[in-house]
Amino acid sequence: MSKYFVEFAALAMAHFLALISPGPDFFLIVGTSVREGASRATGLCAGIAAANGAYILLALTGFAFIKETPLLFTALRTAGALYLVYLGVMLLKAPRRQDSSPLEPEAESSGTNRRRQFAAGFLSAILNPKNAVFYLSLFTVMVSRDTPPPIQASYGLWMVLAVFFWDLSIAQLAGSEKVRCRLDRHTHWIEKCSGGALLLLGAVLLVRGG
Repeated sequence: MSKYFVEFAALAMAHFLALISPGPDFFLIVGTSVREGASRATGLCAGIAAANGAYILLALTGFAFIKETPLLFTALRTAGALYLVYLGVMLLKAPRRQDSSPLEPEAESSGTNRRRQFAAGFLSAILNPKNAVFYLSLFTVMVSRDTPPPIQASYGLWMVLAVFFWDLSIAQLAGSEKVRCRLDRHTHWIEKCSGGALLLLGAVLLVRGG
């Protein structure tokens, strides 16, 4: 069995276990999908995947300065915590939908909406310094220095795709019309719980210093 296959299997398993653990991105996706529908959360998932890709690229190119520079790490951590608090407050303040009819087109164009969702997802993931530490540690501990760069790049590409499609599956489940119709009476509270979870996560990061 190829050592690269074994290496990839170990890397993929560790990444998947981290992926299925609910975090800020999970609550953001659920809250957005329940309110706006799965199709409108696609940009959000793409933004989250792009931010993960940025940190994977940093890990592959050997940039450990985020972890090794306390001031930079603290600044990023604080910004991330404040952004989680902001997202939580926005979800908590969102008004209750009046009915369970299919979503009407928004005043803004679909392209504008996708860019807005992409930016929200990207900021959510890029302002989480734990992503930087996770990928840096993952590649440092599990990937051999002898592994050729193209193979390491394929590992990174797989992880970016895994993040995107996993998040997209969550959005499809939470935002599907069938699920939303069944949970229509509880949609408002699901959204509020997601906002509360984001607010709590941000507050805990601020109080504990990340």
